[in-house]
Amino acid sequence: MPQQIKEQWDIEISPSTRMLDLKLKETWKHRDLLMLLVKRDFISFYKQTILGPLWFFIQPIFTTLIFTFVFGNLAGISTDGLPQPLFYMAGITAWNYFADCLNKTSTVFKDNASIFGKVYFPRLIMPLSIVCSNLIRFGVQMLLFLLIIAYYFISGTPVRLNCYALLLPFNLLLMASLGLGMGMIISAMTTRYRDLAFLVTFGVQLLMYATPVIYPLSVALHKYPDYAWIISYNPMTPIIESFRYGFLGAGSFSWASIGYCTIATITITSTGIIIFNRVEKTFVDTV
Repeated sequence: MPQQIKEQWDIEISPSTRMLDLKLKETWKHRDLLMLLVKRDFISFYKQTILGPLWFFIQPIFTTLIFTFVFGNLAGISTDGLPQPLFYMAGITAWNYFADCLNKTSTVFKDNASIFGKVYFPRLIMPLSIVCSNLIRFGVQMLLFLLIIAYYFISGTPVRLNCYALLLPFNLLLMASLGLGMGMIISAMTTRYRDLAFLVTFGVQLLMYATPVIYPLSVALHKYPDYAWIISYNPMTPIIESFRYGFLGAGSFSWASIGYCTIATITITSTGIIIFNRVEKTFVDTV
C-alpha cells in the first residue's frame, strides 16, 4: 500500500480567526512589494508634472507665506515671540505628514479595489506603503525647515534648539500611527457609506484649526478657556507643541501630555486594525 505523502505549502491562505491578527511575519515576507508600492506612489504622483519633486518645497513655502499674511499680519495672532515664517513652518511640516497619511489611507479600499480583487497579499501593506511614501515628502520638508532655522540663526534671531528635538522619531511614529489608525477606520466605513469620502478632506481641514498649527496653545488657553479643552484633548496637540518646543524652544511640553497622546494613539490604531481586519474579508462585495 503506497505511503501517503503529507503536502507542504509555502504559503497558505486562510481566513483570519483573531481580531488582532496583524500577519506581521507575512507582511515582512512581502517587504519587496512594500518598496515597490512606495516607488509607485512617488512616481505616479509626480508623473507628467513640470516641476516634479520641487512641489515638496513649493507647497509648504506658499502655505507659510499665506499663513504669515492672513493669520500673522491681518489677524495678528501671537507666535510666542518667534518669527512668523518659522512658527508656521514648524506647524505645517508636522501637520502635513499626519494629514497626508490620514487622507490617503482613508480611501485605500476604494482606490485599490481592483488590485485587492485580483491578487492576494497582506492587505496591511497598502496603508503601510502610504505611510512610508509620505516619509519622503516629510524628509524633504524637514530639510527645508532646518534650512530656515539655520537662516534665522545666522541672521542673529535666537532659536533655542534643545534636547527635546531628539523626540522627532517618536513623534513621527505617533503621527504615522495616528493617521494610519484614523485612516483605516474611515476607509472601512467608506466601503458602505461613500458620502464619508467627501467629508474627509473637509474634516481634516477643520481638525487643523482645532490643532495649534496656526496659533500657540497658550493663546487658546488664555483667550478661550471654556473651549480650549477641545484643543488640549486633541491627540495631535502634544505632538505639534513638542515638535515646536524641541526645535524652536517655544510652546509647551509635558511628559503627561505625551503619555496621553501615546495612549490615545495606541487605542485609535488598535481600533483601526481591528476594523480593517474585519472589513478586508468582505469589502470587495460592497465596494
